[in-house]
Amino acid sequence: MKLSLCIATYNEESNIHYPLDSAYDLVDEVIIVDGGSNDKTIEKAQSYGDKVKVYNEDNPPMFHINKQKAIERARGEWILQLDADEALSDELKSEIKEVVRRKDVSRSTFHVSQAIAYWIPRKNFFLTRFLMKGGQYPDYTIRLYKNGVAHFPCKDVHENVEVKGEIGYFKNPILHYADPNFTRYLTRWNRYTTLEAEQMVRARLSFLSYFVIKPKLTFLSIYFRHLGLVDGFPGFVFALFSSIRFWAIYVKWWLKMRGLSRLSRD
Repeated sequence: MKLSLCIATYNEESNIHYPLDSAYDLVDEVIIVDGGSNDKTIEKAQSYGDKVKVYNEDNPPMFHINKQKAIERARGEWILQLDADEALSDELKSEIKEVVRRKDVSRSTFHVSQAIAYWIPRKNFFLTRFLMKGGQYPDYTIRLYKNGVAHFPCKDVHENVEVKGEIGYFKNPILHYADPNFTRYLTRWNRYTTLEAEQMVRARLSFLSYFVIKPKLTFLSIYFRHLGLVDGFPGFVFALFSSIRFWAIYVKWWLKMRGLSRLSRD
């Protein structure tokens, strides 16, 4: 078995077609770890065929835990890990196929890369377009690696897998349909800010930093320094909400600390 596709899901009925449509014919098995979906995610995934294997788990706030459980169940020589809202571009499929299907040959003779994992650029869809500026492309992420060489630390919401060994680069992108509408974006924005606030519970946050300094610097960096303005109105909205997320993190942290303080007094 050469290639396993690993996906962690939770209520992804409207998205699961992205990785499966684009990668099902490329892989030898599909490992799905589902966090208790109450929609038709599993039914839609299983409709693709016998390659799909579903494992039911809890839905932890740190969703990388289920990604780790998925890659631990994979039997392929290589693992392709995708989110439920990601698709492979046709050009990327060709690159992946070239890597995983080739035989082991001598590097000194054939000059073949000995990479055991690969950084893949990612295009992020936001509102009406893929964001190409604002520091959003290429949004490199490690998604292809040899079985057994990578793991998720499960400490941060934005982390990549950790790999010990040579990491190569692909040229063509993953297509990330994370935010096709503003409602989905706000749902994810709320979830991420909550997780980040919880990670800061034992820290001391500065009001000035989180309400003035960080938002201002973030907006200026995304919109002007990295030319997010070129992406039009979606670029402006992305820069704005990326900056004011620090307000939400601080408020959620403050409320959490007040709750802990009351518990300690009781």
